Formats: sequence, C-alpha cells, structure tokens
Amino acid sequence: MIGQLLRTPLTDLVGVRHPVVQTGMGWVSGPRLVSGTANAGGLGILASATMTFEELEKAIVEVKNRTEAPFGVNLRADAGDAAARCDLLIEYGVKVASFALAPKPELIARLKEHDVVVMPSIGAAKHAKKVAAWGADAVMVQGGEGGGHTGPVPTTLLLPTVLDAVDIPVVAAGGFFDGRGLAAALSYGAAGVGMGTRFLLTRDSAVPDAVKELYLERGLTDTVVTAKVDGMPHRMLRTDLVAELEETGAVRRMGPTMRRTLAFKRESGMTWPQLLKDGRAMRKQQGRTLGQMALAANTPMMLKAGLVEGDTSAGVLASGQVVGVIDDLPSCEELIDRIVTRAADELRRAAGCVL
Repeated sequence: MIGQLLRTPLTDLVGVRHPVVQTGMGWVSGPRLVSGTANAGGLGILASATMTFEELEKAIVEVKNRTEAPFGVNLRADAGDAAARCDLLIEYGVKVASFALAPKPELIARLKEHDVVVMPSIGAAKHAKKVAAWGADAVMVQGGEGGGHTGPVPTTLLLPTVLDAVDIPVVAAGGFFDGRGLAAALSYGAAGVGMGTRFLLTRDSAVPDAVKELYLERGLTDTVVTAKVDGMPHRMLRTDLVAELEETGAVRRMGPTMRRTLAFKRESGMTWPQLLKDGRAMRKQQGRTLGQMALAANTPMMLKAGLVEGDTSAGVLASGQVVGVIDDLPSCEELIDRIVTRAADELRRAAGCVL
C-alpha cells in the first residue's frame, strides 16, 4: 500500500490519502466495496437509496467494523426520511454525505454543524453555484460518459464550466478509469476523480462474477442511454432486455412495471403513503411525469435482478462508457495504487515540459 503521493483540497477536506472516490452505486456500493476503497486510501461511498433505514444502519456499522478510515454515504435528498438518515450519519460519525440531488439548505446546515462534509452530485454549473451558496463543502460533477442522469455534455466540457463557477473542491466523474484520467482532472483544476464502473469491476465488488465477465466483454459502443428504464436518461449495457424495453410501448410496459414496483414496495418496507410522498417529491424537484415516476419506482428491482441476482434476462446493468476500456478485476488497493502512481508520474512528466 503506497503512501500519499498527491495532496489536493479533497484529501485535506475528507482526510483520505488519495483523491479517488468510489461512487455510491445502488446494489453495488455495499460495505465490502466501501471498506475496501477506504482501506486503500480512497473515499468509499455507501449507496443507501436501495436500503431501508434499518439496512443502512447495519451497513454503516459493518463498514466501521471493517475500517477506521473515513467513508461516506450517498443519500436521496428527496426521500421522505432524508432527515432521519442524516441524523444516522451524525450519530455514527460518518465523514461524508453525498447526494444525488440538491439537499435543502437546512439539511446542509445540520450536517455541517456536526462536521459532516456535504458533497452533492450536480450536472451543470448553475446547480453547482446553487449548492455552493447553500453551504455545500464540495461537489461531484458527472459528464455524459457516466452512468447517471447528467445529460449528454461530456466531462471535458462540463468540468471547466463548473470549476469556473465555484471555489469549493470539485470532483470530476464520468469517463475516468486510470491514472492518466486522474492527472488530466487535476490539471483541469479538479480536486479528484469519482469512478463507478471501474470500482464495480474489482474483486471487492459483490456483483456476481458472471455479470462482471459480461461487462468485461463489452466495447466502447456497447452501452446505450435510455429513458425507458426509469423515465430519465440512464446509461446501460446494451442487452436484449434493454433493446426490448426501447422497442416496447408504454402500455405493454405497464404490467411488468407495476409488478416490479410492488416488489420494491415489499422489499423496501415502504408504505403506499411513503411511496406517494416520494413520488410527489420527484415530481416537484425533477419535473417527472406520472409515467416516469412509475418507472423510477420499478428501476431498483430491475437493477437488483441484474447486479445482485445475476439475471440479465430480467434485469438491467447500469454502466459508464469506460466499460469498453476495462479488461481486468483488480482489488481496490491494486486499482488505487496504480491509478495514483501513474497520475503522479504523468504530472511530473507534464511539469518537465514547462520551459
């Protein structure tokens, strides 16, 4: 395990050795992956959107039993119990609260009162300015190469606009997988990089081996951005199921969608009033239609089928475009060590070009 080679505003803010973030991927970023990242010197982020409140508490305890290093938890800012989950982070001394959507100013203030670092994910400079004005400590910006709902603008164009808009640490995500990418992001002015697919494809990831092999077989053109899965643009591996969803009309999708929504209700322990409350929040904050909200509720079960149960005929496989250039399954420690070492070498080489 290597010592610190790159000190950035992110490493200072969070207290990690390396400016590398493992993002909070639903069904993927569990205690084993998060603690593996943390023990390797990076920032591991636990994904809580697919967990009940009780499961989240159990997962936090497990991570703390596996590592003494800082880690984070990704939260849905529009969840009905978002405030209670934040209190859980405060109670257990979790270092970072990351958010897929902008948390309310009062939630940011409460977390900061207890020294929890607040890092929302954003997809535009104006969103970065908004959360920075509300007190966010850092932001993660993801370009269109990633697997999230961030739109088509590539990281190389999105990142500079965000860096120009705010003076808090910016973590670049979308399209990163090696040390050259980290060096490039730091050269832009970012404080680190966030990676999802690259960490999914490690030995510390709990995704079934057969599914990992399916990812490793894919090329750069083997992903597709579709809104037919959860109502918003989402990058997936190009599979027979995704192709079928793309071609199937809304009426034919309604039956399977409702069945998976019911399954999610049972698994999450949510009541109908809670589901409806979350749906209203989605509609208000994200402008989703009723149809998109129904798809959003059914998505967790489709992701679970693929990423947990390994059933690619009934599940979908979220992915960034980097899947086409990944060909191995290192441990988190091996991955982070080689990324940071290569980045330091590239930055030294670039510095030698200065006249």
